[in-house]
Amino acid sequence: MSCYSQCVPCRPCGPTPLASSCNEPCVRQCQNSNIVIEPSPVVVTLPGPILSS
Repeated sequence: MSCYSQCVPCRPCGPTPLASSCNEPCVRQCQNSNIVIEPSPVVVTLPGPILSS
């Protein structure tokens, strides 16, 4: 079975990325089938008070 991954390069969302994780979907092609690996959502929690109006 000849498989190869075709991933899109990661683009940072800000000037300084907090983690070296990739949020771009990766496509792995094996012969005649395509498998799309969707990244899990990343939740960033910032310390500090929560302001609500």
